[in-house]
Amino acid sequence: MTEQNKQQFDNQQTYINAIRVLSAEAVEKANSGHPGMPMGMATAAYVLWMKHMRYNPNNPNWQNRDRFVLSAGHGSMLLYSLLYLTGYDVSVEDIKNFRQWDSKTPGHPEYRHTPGVETTTGPLGQGFANAVGMAMAEAHLAERFNKHGFQIVDHHTYVIASDGDLMEGISHEAASLAGHLKLGKLICLYDDNEISIEGHTHLAFTDDTKKRFEAYGWHVITVEDGNDVTAIDNAITQAKLENQAPSIIITKTNIGYGSPTKQNTASAHGEPLGEQELARTKEQLGWTETEPFKIPEEILSHYRVMKQGGNNREQSWNKELERYIQEYPALGQEWLHMQDNKLPTKWDCTIPKFPKTDKGIATRNASGKVLNEIAKKVPALIGGSADLAPSNKTIIESELDFSALNYEARNIRFGVREHGMGGILNGMALYGGLIPYGGTFLIFTDYMRPSIRLAALMGLKVIYVCTHDSIGLGEDGPTHQPIEHLLSLRAIPGLTVIRPADANETSRAWQWAVDAASGPVVLSLTRQNLPVLDEESYPNVADATKGAYILRKEQKQNPDAIIIGTGSETHFALEAASKLANHNIDARVVSMPSWEMFELQSEDYKQQVLPDNVTCRVSIEAGMTLGWERYTLNSQACIGINHFGASAPYKKLYEKFGITTEAVVEKVLQLR
Repeated sequence: MTEQNKQQFDNQQTYINAIRVLSAEAVEKANSGHPGMPMGMATAAYVLWMKHMRYNPNNPNWQNRDRFVLSAGHGSMLLYSLLYLTGYDVSVEDIKNFRQWDSKTPGHPEYRHTPGVETTTGPLGQGFANAVGMAMAEAHLAERFNKHGFQIVDHHTYVIASDGDLMEGISHEAASLAGHLKLGKLICLYDDNEISIEGHTHLAFTDDTKKRFEAYGWHVITVEDGNDVTAIDNAITQAKLENQAPSIIITKTNIGYGSPTKQNTASAHGEPLGEQELARTKEQLGWTETEPFKIPEEILSHYRVMKQGGNNREQSWNKELERYIQEYPALGQEWLHMQDNKLPTKWDCTIPKFPKTDKGIATRNASGKVLNEIAKKVPALIGGSADLAPSNKTIIESELDFSALNYEARNIRFGVREHGMGGILNGMALYGGLIPYGGTFLIFTDYMRPSIRLAALMGLKVIYVCTHDSIGLGEDGPTHQPIEHLLSLRAIPGLTVIRPADANETSRAWQWAVDAASGPVVLSLTRQNLPVLDEESYPNVADATKGAYILRKEQKQNPDAIIIGTGSETHFALEAASKLANHNIDARVVSMPSWEMFELQSEDYKQQVLPDNVTCRVSIEAGMTLGWERYTLNSQACIGINHFGASAPYKKLYEKFGITTEAVVEKVLQLR
């Protein structure tokens, strides 16, 4: 090695060690965190961020940036160090306040909280699936908008994943689909350090990862030394050249690299090094700066060149976009509208209003009709089902299937992968410009609940089409009949659950989810046919987007009782009100498709619907009764099902489980 090459090598190691030292110092100061992963992956991250990734620290939201996902979110100080060093709006004070109240640097990366963080990660495997969704979004929009001479959408999605990420089932689901779709612009750097919290990964994880990912159809590269800059550089270059398969770079690293006694041990994973060990680590790394969190100007200058480079890249792209808009004005305006989350003019003018019909309409069928009308006008709408499209009615009939041969199509076949689907939908929403939806049975939201929760935490516009929403699905029995699911989903902050009572409420639920919703929405839909609440007979049905409204008004100035229903059981409430008239009880019927939407209304409106002076209130819903007492004022006034279902025709189940018109009448008479 020449003297000049040695100097370059030494400088490069110092730049890399800045990441290690910052990460370890922040964890030490917080007395909490995970230093090992940032120290072990510092070289790979440095090579990626300084030699390959395209981004602009001055504008974290530049549309054609490479996406970077730290799926191993426990190693958040790796990302925060990079954000600070390269010049994002993350200061050294933010680094010092790692994991503290009101800091920009929380324990795990949080979307919309820290500039440059693309997604909230920490629950392992979620970020990996998000990255697959981002790569799918990039592929879709590239094929939709790119024209000869104009690469408006042209970038990679990078993800750093840990052993734990690849153990989690969601990573298996997402990786399988990514390989099937041949997502060539997805590149995963796998931090193969063979250490987890409990010790060596061989305690529970002896997969042949290379063979596993080859079987999925991935391009697999192995880097034997995670500190070999040249090898990592060459591996990423090779991965970028592969456009017919996603790539995984298996990077053999040393957790806690540089720590004299904790390197390659479980104790480096999730606890501070300790003051003395930190000092010895700095010495071993050749770090001479004695002041904590002090990064020499030479090192900062080296990293901060990315600011000017990012500006130049974005400005060049902006000029290309201007030329594109001139050459393709219609597509250009569509691109701008999608990126600004603007819906087309009169996008909802063809959303159907359903007339009264003798046979009735299942809300899943109504949903399918509404979805198809919206899809004709809203190009951002894209999605599919976890192998249940014929049952969920989630096919866009005018579209082909999204595939490796046709990324522009909008029907996504997720396969039987509910959890993977949930994480992928989040990635597509995070990418921007798209409104993703995914269908399954309501019962199987159990399989994707962690992803639904994260969608709510991040405030993502994702629509879940959840059919077969009660014992009303009948003969498939208790394994498929949701009981506790509506309650458990309503318990997630930021998630809106809508259970429409008929086809017209379903129309309005879709309209609200596409336009007004600021976060994820669950549409809870029936398998069985329901009577249609036509606007001529029920003019207030337009108020369904208020979460609750007066469906049947009482004859007196004040009602004697209020019956509250959701979904299919709202029709029992209507029938019960008619029968109660024979007992000289004038009952109001309130349809309440959504607790969350109702709680958004003014106190005056809530009083109009559920006045305090009417205390005889009964609710009916084919699910757990817990929670309904907030509206009935009496836990004994809630009709539902607090046990598992059974296999039988659905009408027999309603009868046997006491979810009937007669049960409502009897309950009102008891309370009166």
